[in-house]
Amino acid sequence: MSRILYSGTKNASSWAFRAWLALKEQGIEFEECVVDIREPQRFGNLARIAEFSPPGAVPVFVDGNAIIYDSLAIMEYANDIGDGSLLPKDMKLRAQTRSLIAWQHSGLSNICPRLSFESSFYPDRRAMTSDEVADAKRLFDVFESALQRNGGPFLFGALSLADLTLVPTLIRIMSHRPDSDAWPLTQTWHSLLLSRNTVQEWMQEAMSLPPVLLDGYRG
Repeated sequence: MSRILYSGTKNASSWAFRAWLALKEQGIEFEECVVDIREPQRFGNLARIAEFSPPGAVPVFVDGNAIIYDSLAIMEYANDIGDGSLLPKDMKLRAQTRSLIAWQHSGLSNICPRLSFESSFYPDRRAMTSDEVADAKRLFDVFESALQRNGGPFLFGALSLADLTLVPTLIRIMSHRPDSDAWPLTQTWHSLLLSRNTVQEWMQEAMSLPPVLLDGYRG
């Protein structure tokens, strides 16, 4: 097969998760090469990725002689070679979708920086700090507004790259059990996304792996 996704350890690689989801949701066939990014083996493994991909990181998607090495670029490429359904046709909705994707790509203004994707799989998760709770509320306000304005069931009506981009973020926040009762549309949207076969497939493997423990999680 000429299409290969170099992915990452499934309970540690949220960026690979996003690229993988876009490809799967578009029904694109590809070979997956999982790169173990846990320490200490991550350094040698990523050095080998750097031999053909400048950032030396995952995900990387190889399609024949094309090497695409950014999660957002892979997601857009998946949409382009698929049926194009993951970006709205309406120009304004498409721009809003891309705005939300870009915000996530740049770190969501450092929302919940200590709630790593890895921590979603810890058996004993700590309580969220007051700052993290405030950040989550701000983010939920954005989600609730988009869902209400666009009529759901997804952020911009139909499933889009914005929804897929935010799946790992929802998982890491919701796994820490915030009080989300004030955002019923967001709760329903979260449940809908997590029930998708693609998300279930990734998460089942992620939950079967030993947790990747990171320093600083408990402060």
